Amino acid sequence: MLWKKSPVSSQDIRHLHEQYGLDVLCSSILARRGLTGTEQVKFFLESELTYLHNPFLFDDMEEVVDRINDAVSEGEKICVFGDRDVDGITSTALLVAELRGLGLEVSYQLPEGDDPYGMTMHGVDKAAEEGVTLILTVDCGISNVAEIAHAHTLGLDTIVLDHHISGDELPPALAIIDPKMSGSGYPFQHLAGCGVVAKVIWALRFSHTDFYREECILLHAQPGKDTIIIQAMRIQNLLVIDRVIEEINPGLIKSSQSKVLQFLDCGLPILVLDAPSELAQLKQAFGKQVDIHLMDMRSQMEEVMPVIKGKGLFALSNLSRAIKYSPFGKDELQVLYTLFNAYCMKRYPSLDAEYESILDLVAIGTVADLMPMEDENRILVKRGLKVLTLGKRQSLLPLFSMQNLMGKQLSTSDISWQISPVINASGRMGKPSVALEMLLSENLERSEQLAFELMKLNKERQKLGEDAWDRMLGKAKHSFEATGSKLVVVEDPQLSRGITGVMASRLLKQFNAPAIVLATVGEKRVSASMRSPTHFNAREFLSRFSDLFLDFGGHVCAGGFSMDVENLPEFKKRVMDEIDTMDCMPEETEDEVVIDCALPEPYMTPEIIKVVEFFEPYGEKNAPLVFQMEGAIVDDIQFMNNSKGSSQHVKLTLSFGTYKWPAVYWKAGDRVGKDFDKGSFVDVVFRLGRNYFRSQESLQLTIIDLKSSGESA
Repeated sequence: MLWKKSPVSSQDIRHLHEQYGLDVLCSSILARRGLTGTEQVKFFLESELTYLHNPFLFDDMEEVVDRINDAVSEGEKICVFGDRDVDGITSTALLVAELRGLGLEVSYQLPEGDDPYGMTMHGVDKAAEEGVTLILTVDCGISNVAEIAHAHTLGLDTIVLDHHISGDELPPALAIIDPKMSGSGYPFQHLAGCGVVAKVIWALRFSHTDFYREECILLHAQPGKDTIIIQAMRIQNLLVIDRVIEEINPGLIKSSQSKVLQFLDCGLPILVLDAPSELAQLKQAFGKQVDIHLMDMRSQMEEVMPVIKGKGLFALSNLSRAIKYSPFGKDELQVLYTLFNAYCMKRYPSLDAEYESILDLVAIGTVADLMPMEDENRILVKRGLKVLTLGKRQSLLPLFSMQNLMGKQLSTSDISWQISPVINASGRMGKPSVALEMLLSENLERSEQLAFELMKLNKERQKLGEDAWDRMLGKAKHSFEATGSKLVVVEDPQLSRGITGVMASRLLKQFNAPAIVLATVGEKRVSASMRSPTHFNAREFLSRFSDLFLDFGGHVCAGGFSMDVENLPEFKKRVMDEIDTMDCMPEETEDEVVIDCALPEPYMTPEIIKVVEFFEPYGEKNAPLVFQMEGAIVDDIQFMNNSKGSSQHVKLTLSFGTYKWPAVYWKAGDRVGKDFDKGSFVDVVFRLGRNYFRSQESLQLTIIDLKSSGESA
């Protein structure tokens, strides 16, 4: 294994340290990972909900909340169409619970049994028969052009809440909220479906405040060098929609010539932090005859934010964390804008403290759907993990108890290995409503029953997966060779359609090539999943065969489709015809590990876990930290299982500096006595985390690779 440590700029480290107050170690790791931009650093340092992007940046968001509010007023019936995976289930649970909380009668439809992904004509007809007048799709819908058109002919409005890539034609929905849709207006593309739903929930709650659709102006005037600098911004739904700045030489400009006064002369309320001082500056700029009515916000702001009591904008600009990330620099009007945002959210707990309570499901869905842990996903998941750790959602407690998660500080690894596979099993086994009903349940006994059922379904899924793997591995090898090591295509008539994605992922890992797994559903339909490496666009590849499909969709590295079984031979033929046009796989190279930091002995103390946890949450585009120790001593070696050879796991005790560290080294049994032994001096690359055993917590190293340092004890 190659050990790689990228060079790092001392200038970048110094900048991060001085600009953001980061310690040298964290600064060097961020710099080595290329995370030096203001926006990148912000989402590592901050966790307040005020740093999330405003949902009204979505162009259609007002239409969405207005239509839902109309449904509340009219007592309409709503149906939520979701998907069967973890993201789809959590998205559905969030929206159904929120809408029911508004007093609406809400039903839902998830793909049960062998139902295809997304909306179906049958599902639309069923909703219409039940008196539904508004459909909302979550984690699906962007490709359901025909189905949404059909709903429209039946008099049903449809709102699409999705995060998948759209096709050439958009569905004729009333509104579409999809961060990947061209022209959506939203600055971050990689929200999960549950993240999109969370944005709608926040906007819906905001629409019930006094500030919804209400425009106002924020104003600040301050002395310059023999001038008065006046700034103002017009905001609506907490978004800046216009801004002006003017530097006035007192007595040298007529009021009628001032662009600031023209900006203010629009009949909107003008909000300031300290009206007397602001008015004094305006009179100095334009003369005592100036007549501007200012609304002083200090008392209201201090009521919900006591920390600002008695402080002016200049003092607050020196204290403000947000000002570090402002593109306008140390701008006092920007401080006022930040304060106003925080004031609105603190005044309405449904936008802040209460809103946090839904982020547990957002964290589960985001991690399970492999969304990148960057930008606002970091805050959504970080705050969601906090809610999960505190066990605030009663309906999850039985499942957590069964998975031995109670009382543990939860991480994204716990979601990936202990939570999402169990929830996912219900969808893969054709019963996603089991997981959904568990999440929605308000009865602890009922939640426990459903959690037991989920655990049972997960065991069945695991057994199906192992049986399928034994059947298809030989076919996969043959396909891999027949395509020149470019692609794996496997058809298995015995395969449950719910585990095609699992099998495709496993084949991708096995062959490091795009993999398509096809399952026959009944006698008439084929359901399939595709998984691919990051360099290969699975959705684009599948689009070449869209004329054969009943439906298809996906992300860059994952896709799925269904088609009539009669089209299967043509599909296979055309796939083989495309082989020559496929990009060659990157040449195989020796495995490499990228090291974030080599730790000298004084740094390798239990305090280092704070650095590890600073970089959480980990996930896509934010891999766990990898450290290096040079010259550690192997104090003790224990074999952890009864097997022999390379499959045997090893537990070590390493001495480094003044501390001894417990470590695990998976499948390293055959290296003992050959590459290292008790008393050996070794260089080690490892990850560090918390280990929980019999209710005891300790720090533990997970060794990635180990080399002799050339010394002996």
